[in-house]
Amino acid sequence: MVKTLAQESELTLVEHLTELRKRLIIVSITFILSLAAGFWLAPKTLTFLKNQPTAQHVEWNVFGYTDGLLIYVKCALVLAILVTLPIAMYQIWLFVKPGLLDKEAKGTIYFIPASFFLFLTGISFSYFILFPLMLNFMSNINDSIGAIETYGMKQYFTFMFNLVIPVGIVFELPVIILFLTKLGIVTPDRLRKMRKVSYFILVVIGVSITPPDFISDFIIVIPLLLLFEISILVSSWSYKKQLARQAILEQELED
Repeated sequence: MVKTLAQESELTLVEHLTELRKRLIIVSITFILSLAAGFWLAPKTLTFLKNQPTAQHVEWNVFGYTDGLLIYVKCALVLAILVTLPIAMYQIWLFVKPGLLDKEAKGTIYFIPASFFLFLTGISFSYFILFPLMLNFMSNINDSIGAIETYGMKQYFTFMFNLVIPVGIVFELPVIILFLTKLGIVTPDRLRKMRKVSYFILVVIGVSITPPDFISDFIIVIPLLLLFEISILVSSWSYKKQLARQAILEQELED
């Protein structure tokens, strides 16, 4: 009995939903297991952070009964997300892989480690370089007005996460641009035409996540502008490869 087009479409939809359910289950199990590991590692991680030079002068006071618990849970969640993120990206790639050509599948698999590496680079840069500078700037301001610094764990980590996470995300820019180039959404010429506007947006982002200190602004804005220029170079490289591949295909069709 020959299947109708509607039946084939329905079967395809069911297969896609089944595959999606499988990928979501794998990601969920990974997150639950990594969250359990995060709860176990959270005290050691917090102790490690407390012993860092940036926290040596800070007494981790708590001003509410739930402050310690919230920081404990937040630390476990961050650790779980760091472990789950590459697994989730890989599962997404496996889900879309059947709709890709072999060359496309092999090319896009590299986005996963590259994206995760850039994210970790952004986090490391913001925590080990930018975060200490910002703390020193804030401490100098407080000293200049004769204020007594009494910080709580909640304030310390909120300040740190509000800086570290956004910078880590911004460092994903080259991979995002490369992915959009492969999809044909952006081109190197389009990016060059948008350079002034992009510079302005990146400067606004950099200034908004740093204190009103020229040195801190300079330290975060320059890498953001360099990331944009690297994104243009990466986009140009990918676009030239796409044009060369398209020219070869057209030549083969003509022959």
